Amino acid sequence: MDLDFPPYTPTLPEMIRHLADRWEDRDMIALGERRLSYREAERESAHLARGLLASGVGKGTRVGVLMPNGPDWVLAWLATCRIGALCVPLTTFLQARELRWNLGHADVHTLLIVDRYLSHDYLARLEEAIPGLEERRDGPHFLPDLPHLRAVRVWGEGGRSWASDEPGDLRALADATPQIDEAFLREVEAEVTPADLMLLMYTSGSTAEPKGALHTHGTAVRHSWALHSYRHGTPEDHAYSPMPFFWVGGMNNNLMSTMHSGACLFCEESFDVDRIMDLIERERTTIVAAWPHHAKAIAEHPRFQAGDFDFIRYGSWACLPEDVRPPDPELLPNALGMTETFANHSMEEAGYFLSDDRRGSFGRVIPRIERRVMDPETGQEVAPGEWGELCIRGYTRMQGLYKLEREEVFTPDGFYRTGDLCRIDGDGFLFFKGRLGEMIKTAGANVAPREVELVLESFDEIKEAYVVGIEDPVRGQTVVAAVVPFAGRSTDGEELRQRLRKELSAFKVPRHILVFDVDEIPRTASAKILKPRLRTLLAERVAAQAAD
Repeated sequence: MDLDFPPYTPTLPEMIRHLADRWEDRDMIALGERRLSYREAERESAHLARGLLASGVGKGTRVGVLMPNGPDWVLAWLATCRIGALCVPLTTFLQARELRWNLGHADVHTLLIVDRYLSHDYLARLEEAIPGLEERRDGPHFLPDLPHLRAVRVWGEGGRSWASDEPGDLRALADATPQIDEAFLREVEAEVTPADLMLLMYTSGSTAEPKGALHTHGTAVRHSWALHSYRHGTPEDHAYSPMPFFWVGGMNNNLMSTMHSGACLFCEESFDVDRIMDLIERERTTIVAAWPHHAKAIAEHPRFQAGDFDFIRYGSWACLPEDVRPPDPELLPNALGMTETFANHSMEEAGYFLSDDRRGSFGRVIPRIERRVMDPETGQEVAPGEWGELCIRGYTRMQGLYKLEREEVFTPDGFYRTGDLCRIDGDGFLFFKGRLGEMIKTAGANVAPREVELVLESFDEIKEAYVVGIEDPVRGQTVVAAVVPFAGRSTDGEELRQRLRKELSAFKVPRHILVFDVDEIPRTASAKILKPRLRTLLAERVAAQAAD
């Protein structure tokens, strides 16, 4: 398809002002009873943006946002990026150790955070992550452990001496600083350019530490416009997706793409399938975009199977009405992308079905993106149809990885080596086989095995720990671990899982932890671990347990 770009300068301040003028009082985002129109989103985020300016936040300031999907997340993100600050979306799964690492690595200056979400008490978690924080008073902070952090601003009922109460305090600060008025905000916004950095988004690395991808305003606005065009978004759409905004699929494919359409995106605090069915029926959602395990739960719900849901026109195969989906899910093209390319680089338009000889393909390249398949050993481009490592270059490619030099990230001619094992046929259709490295992809989330292994090995009784992904028909892969205790020590897999929950995000915790004797672990003659053989062994044992 031909690809155009937005009819305005591609920056977030220009985007939200344009959308507010165009869509005005149409609902933009909803959570429960709370709805925010396009005009309200522009006005309320402008108020917060003025407060951030008055607090000392400016162009390039690192602002962390730790909130669940909903209007507050959107307003915090808009306010941050409208003034040229660098938004750092933080996952709500973070445990204290991970939170401390993320805040430090990103050099977060101001943290915008909810007090709690579901079972998470983030203020207690912050106090655990930052020794001595509970003794501090409202900033500016000067913390040896996090030398760049100056302020923590809490949405909810925090009541901590070291944090401000939001959004009230920022609004009051804006009102008390008359020189930072609407005209001043417009001058600040005019200095934000498409080349300015907008997002620092973290994804699990192939080693123990996550990596932070840097994206500009131009990339984010242009590419979300492109994906909105691919799914033929309209103002009449009502969209639902459980994908979180702090990950690129939720941010681009759902939030920003829906905004370009002038449509409304509906959020829920958690995935409760009965409540989701209520939402789908009540709002007559036309787009249901979910990970396979969520889509499966919706499709298998008795009300979904018994009802008439012909109003759904786009989204997950399992949720589509029979007359708008192919008989085989492998004939509905998937999409392939990653944080480093700000979501999809390969896909097909809504309504396109694959021919039988291309079943399972992830589609053709989005215009203005370049793909190349290279031999992972030699770096030479392979012939069409041959397997190799996919490399990407173009307008969606990140500017770099935070705190890494450019030469460490890109090839000399500017391609990013994705680590994906792919082939591209003579007509440009891409096929994906898996990851070249050890990265585990479970229910849409990336898990670095070494990160989990290091935490397991920190437990006194664990001598060795090995983490792999085994195939799962719903989640893609399931995280599984093998542990070897020290001689004379015993351990229990379920008890280890409970301890890991205090150290790691829930999606990183292995679903199965199996205890092995040291001589049961398959190794080479030089004592290196044979992970492919271990993966097979773990898969067999997990299957045997399920059969019992």
